[in-house]
Amino acid sequence: MSFCSFAALVLFASVTLRADEGLWLFNQFPRAEVQKKYGIEVSDSFLAQLQHSSVRFNSGGSGSFVSPDGLLFTNHHVGADCIQKMSSKEHDYLKEGFLAKDYAGEKACPDLEVNVLLKISDITGQVKAGIAENATPAEDNRARRANIARIEKDCGATTGNRCDVVTLYAGGMYNLYEYKKYTDIRLVFAPEFAIAFFGGDPENFTFPRYALDICFFRAYENDKPVRPQHYLPFSRQGAKENELTFVSGHPGSTSRLFTMAQIEFARDVTVPFSLRRTGGVMKAAMEFGRKGPEEMRQRNDIYFGASNSFKAYTGFANGLNDPGLMDRKRQDEGKVKDDVLSDPAKTAKYGRIWDDVAAAVADVRTYYNKYYCYENVAFSTSELMWYGKTLERMAAEDKKPNGERLKEFTDSGRPALEQMLYSKAPIYPGLEAAMIAESFRFIAQELGPDDPVLVQALSGRKAEEVAEEAVKTSRLADPEFRKRLATDPAVRAAAKDDGILKLVRAFEGPAREYRKRYEDDYGARLAMISPKLAQARYDVYGAREYPDATFTLRLTFGPAIGYTELSGRNVPWATEMGGIYPHSTGIDPLALPDSWLKAKKSIDGRTAFNFVTTCDIHGGNSGSPTVNAKGEIVGIVFDGNLESLPNRYMYDSVRARSVHVASQGIVEALRKVYKANRVAKELGF
Repeated sequence: MSFCSFAALVLFASVTLRADEGLWLFNQFPRAEVQKKYGIEVSDSFLAQLQHSSVRFNSGGSGSFVSPDGLLFTNHHVGADCIQKMSSKEHDYLKEGFLAKDYAGEKACPDLEVNVLLKISDITGQVKAGIAENATPAEDNRARRANIARIEKDCGATTGNRCDVVTLYAGGMYNLYEYKKYTDIRLVFAPEFAIAFFGGDPENFTFPRYALDICFFRAYENDKPVRPQHYLPFSRQGAKENELTFVSGHPGSTSRLFTMAQIEFARDVTVPFSLRRTGGVMKAAMEFGRKGPEEMRQRNDIYFGASNSFKAYTGFANGLNDPGLMDRKRQDEGKVKDDVLSDPAKTAKYGRIWDDVAAAVADVRTYYNKYYCYENVAFSTSELMWYGKTLERMAAEDKKPNGERLKEFTDSGRPALEQMLYSKAPIYPGLEAAMIAESFRFIAQELGPDDPVLVQALSGRKAEEVAEEAVKTSRLADPEFRKRLATDPAVRAAAKDDGILKLVRAFEGPAREYRKRYEDDYGARLAMISPKLAQARYDVYGAREYPDATFTLRLTFGPAIGYTELSGRNVPWATEMGGIYPHSTGIDPLALPDSWLKAKKSIDGRTAFNFVTTCDIHGGNSGSPTVNAKGEIVGIVFDGNLESLPNRYMYDSVRARSVHVASQGIVEALRKVYKANRVAKELGF
């Protein structure tokens, strides 16, 4: 059976699910199972309404249109990047909150893009067209990359929309996603950080919770509010216990279809590496914040992002080191292997899959740390270093044919790239220097202080000294200079002594070398093996094999129900707003803002505030709308409990829960705490 016929079967075969598992494509949703299990019909109109109302925030989260006037709904922590960038020493909107009194008062984000998925097309045949069966992994990779670049460019030129080729089943299937994009996004309302992240890191990834992790933006076109054809109304009744809910959002990445060799690579190498990296960033940001209140404000977004990631990776590590989870993964893989080895024809076709993956993993283990340090670590927490790397590569990549460029520099991605590159968001020199120095410290820790690339970058000096000098002698903080640098060869030639660009060049050669090896060897080998693995798994599991998450739109479902912890403690399905007051200690991170203390008597304490469901979510789902069977918003995803984090590798609904802010609590807070009647009225209240 060819993979194309496998893909067709995935879309149309009957489904038998395990619990309420599934990060489902909208063109693959198991309607029959939902009808059978819950007695609810999922219609074409329901799916279309949800798809076209859901949005992707390219800052790393999800959201939805919730009014006919372009009002966008997401999490505070998804909007925090924009809120931080529009803040200043005089107005710390992240800390103080924000409420626009009218359209004129809505503040524009400097570099935020929001996407709405319009259309999905299966283009597996087009992506693989012209690739010889005996092609080497590198040849296969180059041909696929050229085909993808052409498809994306042609689609964008024809439609005027954003077009992304999405890799599914690790290369077993390819879909073309066509998006309507909005780049004029303005902040309408955000609560104070203290209530959006109430409980702080100690209560992150836990339940019960009491947090108003929400904010509202508005999309504009031609300086006027967007009038979307589709939006999701707020429910009049709100969330209810035992009610079936649906979550439409953009989970970032999962590893449920990984082989054991890949799972063990994550356990032994990639997850511990990420724990060390995020831990170092947390420490450096914390130390920078101790310098004073303004430094504390400047570092907040980086610090809280790193602390959130650190806790998430801790949960991933716990899952990977859980013998029970690993045994289940081995049994799952063994079931497929046994099916293959029981049939001589299948053995001939698929018998080497697992050995081939293991060989690819064994090779990448030998250089993964160097690849990630050179290509990512040096640039991931410094805006200036990212600007420098992007400008340096843009000059080289633009000389190549579109199909031969690195993916981020192809013609189809250029508008989004330039929006970020020419952002007018503020740059904080002290914070930049601290983050660059931390990157050098981490590279020395991982690769040794005598690593030749690091030695060249530091030239015998201390990391802090080099970082401070690079920032002071660079002009990349100026967006107009960055634009001239990108477009004028004379300016580029004159900038050879720019401090940041000199650092970037120290890493550029080795970074390209290891990236090419990673993509042309490891990535390409897996892409050639994965269709066979997907087919082998399909023969055993049928249409239950949804693809791993790819930061593209997925739909999940599950009831709002509590759970029982391992300790035997029963956890209720929801918290009530009145419960936040006895839970508050008055000391950060359990200190309520003044607005909530003043509103205590007017709030209906019995109103549902946060609740949990069995909906299958993962990082990137933050801000996803939670809707009932009528397509009405009953909440918004903002977290999962600790027990849900190993779901990255294998779903389990016994104790794993997604955590949501209840719609009735949101409306109560808008009306009683913030007097945000303009927003409440737009939501229908």
